Amino acid sequence: MITASEVSWRYGATPVIDGVDVIARPGRVLGLIGPNGSGKTTLLRLLYGALRSPTGTVTVDGTALKGLSPRETARRLAVVVQESGGETALTVAEMVLLGRGPHLSTFQRAGAADHDIAARCLARVGATHLAARAFGGLSGGERQRVLIARALAQRATHLLLDEPTNHLDIRYQHEILHLVRDLGTCAIVVLHDLNLAARYCDDLVLLGRGDVVAAGPAGEVLDPAILEPVYGIGIRRLDLDGNLHLLFELEART
Repeated sequence: MITASEVSWRYGATPVIDGVDVIARPGRVLGLIGPNGSGKTTLLRLLYGALRSPTGTVTVDGTALKGLSPRETARRLAVVVQESGGETALTVAEMVLLGRGPHLSTFQRAGAADHDIAARCLARVGATHLAARAFGGLSGGERQRVLIARALAQRATHLLLDEPTNHLDIRYQHEILHLVRDLGTCAIVVLHDLNLAARYCDDLVLLGRGDVVAAGPAGEVLDPAILEPVYGIGIRRLDLDGNLHLLFELEART
């Protein structure tokens, strides 16, 4: 479980996150949604410690995040962020093997078991055929799958992802999020696509200008009456065969 209480962040004089509370529960996928500039990525960075909130606290399974060593943090939190990695000379297999680092001592080399875990993680994201390729030469979608494989190889108890479906075609958008959901870990995902959020997230936090507009089960947060004022667009909700779908209109309904 990851909890945040009254966390904040500002860039200069501009507040981006202002006294926000978040709870990500074990075995559930929490989606962070909201328009561009609402603070989703900033909040995610506060939750995994890339930014340190000057207010409030972040805890991981009851332990203050700021009190964890880098190695212990890496054993608990696996993070997939938007990064190009274009300058690295590593192969894909070597990049995924980096995920085993938190489980090795300072001078210990990866063993056969670590290589096996890395290979299985590549297979889970459909990227086995890329193993010998240079990571820097991959497309954006290929890099994203490899970075997720690296996070899986880390075997952390919590997974945090910043727009993991970015650059991916429709098939892999669904395959990656289905994989995240099936892991059964505590996962936090930043998403722009509300229909993907509806399909794969158990809970949602809707941000608007740094504040939490709504939080709770996905079916409750994805209410047109809640979403329309935040996104400034008309929204129709359809419930078909137990699945929630949102349709968008340029003019808000009256």
